[in-house]
Amino acid sequence: MSKRQVILVTDGDHVARRALEVAAQRLGGRCISRSAGNPTPLTGSELVSLIKQAPHDPVLVMFDDCGNGSEGQGEQALRDVATHPDIEVLGAIAVASNCHHSKGTPVHFALDRYGNLVGHGVDKYGKAKRDQPLRIFGDTVEILNKIPVPLIIGMGDVGKMKEFDDVERGAPITCKAIRLILEQYGKRRS
Repeated sequence: MSKRQVILVTDGDHVARRALEVAAQRLGGRCISRSAGNPTPLTGSELVSLIKQAPHDPVLVMFDDCGNGSEGQGEQALRDVATHPDIEVLGAIAVASNCHHSKGTPVHFALDRYGNLVGHGVDKYGKAKRDQPLRIFGDTVEILNKIPVPLIIGMGDVGKMKEFDDVERGAPITCKAIRLILEQYGKRRS
């Protein structure tokens, strides 16, 4: 059996769930809706089981720590999924939050709320932080520093960012982040 291809998303509230469901539908992926929750309601092994049942790849999986500054349920589940031998992580979407005690994580690219690639971090609202390095600060992102992830895209709050990523608009910023991961994955394979 070949490895399942997964995109990790460090947000899991109901708005993020809806945005990721829309993105999966628009881009031909699958979203594990049951991974949504604040904090993540399932263990890593339960999520791996659901990923394996998904009809096709890529599979979008949400992880959330509900503001926990230390390694919480979402980060533990993310680590378990990302390091499972049957899972291939294509990339991660690191979502900014108003977490002031985070060390953050460096990202390869960041998208602002207009969908532009920017050379700095962004905040929860998708506003470029010109005084900040290419780094995202949030409650569930630091685990990405401890696991191998080939590509990390930083962005503001999934499905929100002052409605710039609204599902009624087709969650355009979320879709663009996923497309970037899929494009880079295609380039790495060629």
